[in-house]
Amino acid sequence: MSGILDLLNSEMGKSIVSGVAGQTNQPKNKTQDVLMMAMPVLMAAMKRNAASPEGAQGLLNAINSQHDGSILNDLGSLFSGGVDDKVINDGSKILGHVLGNKQNTVEHAISAKSGIDTGSVAQILKVAAPILMGMLSNQAKQQNVDSPSGLEGMLSGLLKGNSPQNEQSFLESILDADGDGSVIDDVTGMVLGNTKKRGLGGLLGGLFGDKKQ
Repeated sequence: MSGILDLLNSEMGKSIVSGVAGQTNQPKNKTQDVLMMAMPVLMAAMKRNAASPEGAQGLLNAINSQHDGSILNDLGSLFSGGVDDKVINDGSKILGHVLGNKQNTVEHAISAKSGIDTGSVAQILKVAAPILMGMLSNQAKQQNVDSPSGLEGMLSGLLKGNSPQNEQSFLESILDADGDGSVIDDVTGMVLGNTKKRGLGGLLGGLFGDKKQ
């Protein structure tokens, strides 16, 4: 199974990066950096939310109805003339649901690592969230996922994908490094490089690629 980072490196992923960069007036390489940090963070948080039957069913219902993958059918129209306010508002709601009161913390953490200002990171995430839901919907259809247990397996596969072992270890460790039940605390700590388990520098170099500006 391809991982979420593989999807971002696909032709569709490149179109998404280009479109989001244009929408937020940021360089493509920095936009890609943000997306390749943000997508696994959001998916890890979704996986944690889906650990309960209610959370899993809620996410399954969302990707089978409102977020049915149609947003990806015509990316040219999505980004032409600027992303529609309805999409931005939808993204804001998704982020609020997935990240809760840790949203600002995550945005600041990604900003610090990527070198993009927090406001632009927030805008990128608002555009990225509905797109991620669309990608999950398409993956669910391809894999015939129709149950909470199947959804959890799909999310695990997308987080791991075909990544080398050191990248798998990174993604597994962010799921709750300190055992307090809050994946976002651990993700934020790792993005800022404050985790005691493993230094983030080398891991991010392997996971997101060493980007030369």
